[in-house]
Amino acid sequence: MLNQRRSVLKKIAATLAGITGVNAIARAAAPALPESTPQGDVIYDQEVPLFSSFKVQGNTVYIAGIGAHFEGDIKAHTDHVLKEMEKVLIKAGSSMEKVLKVSVFLHDLNDYKAMNEVFRGRFGSNPPVRTTVAVYGGVPGDSLVEMDCIATL
Repeated sequence: MLNQRRSVLKKIAATLAGITGVNAIARAAAPALPESTPQGDVIYDQEVPLFSSFKVQGNTVYIAGIGAHFEGDIKAHTDHVLKEMEKVLIKAGSSMEKVLKVSVFLHDLNDYKAMNEVFRGRFGSNPPVRTTVAVYGGVPGDSLVEMDCIATL
């Protein structure tokens, strides 16, 4: 019984060592980011960094949640958020057509249909995958919608 446990533990250790070795090889083979890789504006909360508006890692850009903080209906808010998202994508070196994934956070799920009317067609003929949820307690900053995304360069 003790020998069986040792055998199993040795197999697990060997597997983990192999995985670690593969990860080390992958990290060594990954190209370093050039010094000129754009990084998003840092958002501050009382002079302490809170988050970046976007980050580029390799050939992927990650965009933080964008909301609409003004009076208006869901269509106006959705249009504003998508226009702002496009500006950030362009600044990062990407475009709406290169978006892979969008997360949509609605203040009210009843706005789903109207949000879709504005959302439709904004990402070209091959739209990204999308998750849409209604946020309990609402979207921060009184926005009716917030979106984030992941795109390629």
